[in-house]
Amino acid sequence: MSWIKCIEPEQAEGKLRQLYERVSHPEHGIDNILLVHSLRPHTLLGHMTLYKNVLHHRDNVLPKWYLEAIGVYVSILNGCSYCTDHHGEGLRKLLPDEPSYQRIKQALSQESFSTVLTPAFAAGMVYAKQLTIAPAEDLSDLVATMRTHGLDDGMILELNQVVSYFNYANRTANGLGVNTEGDALGLSPGDNDNPENWSHT
Repeated sequence: MSWIKCIEPEQAEGKLRQLYERVSHPEHGIDNILLVHSLRPHTLLGHMTLYKNVLHHRDNVLPKWYLEAIGVYVSILNGCSYCTDHHGEGLRKLLPDEPSYQRIKQALSQESFSTVLTPAFAAGMVYAKQLTIAPAEDLSDLVATMRTHGLDDGMILELNQVVSYFNYANRTANGLGVNTEGDALGLSPGDNDNPENWSHT
């Protein structure tokens, strides 16, 4: 599961038990990337609050499939197989059919964004790459390009937050050796209309 001790749900007490109840799936339990927070439950609370609000909130304007695609791409860049596998499955569920998923998956691996994405969404992927691999660079020109292609500043903020979240999640998984053993891939707190619903489905 990971390189550090994790408290299993049956041993959880107090605040940790309450948090586990919020994030669990009735049949598949709790994802390993959430279990890895068990020795410091307040960090699980922080992780889920950020994740839910950045990726699964009713006030987001960018389509969820695109936000998931950004997450998969950032995870590929960071070599995070955990998040690539999980969110790849999440992306598959959000697309209309398997060929659409395969086209986007290929475009992300080959960085051929313009073959499947609008100019605005392709520009967002370029921004995601630079923010991930060279965060200290001046990215203002990339922000201007996204704006030129029709993304407003709120959309750019959404995109920025998804890129930033996945860099955090990738480093959590890679840095603690979190693997997918026992996980059901592609589960998420996908109820956009209720920010308090963290249940994974």
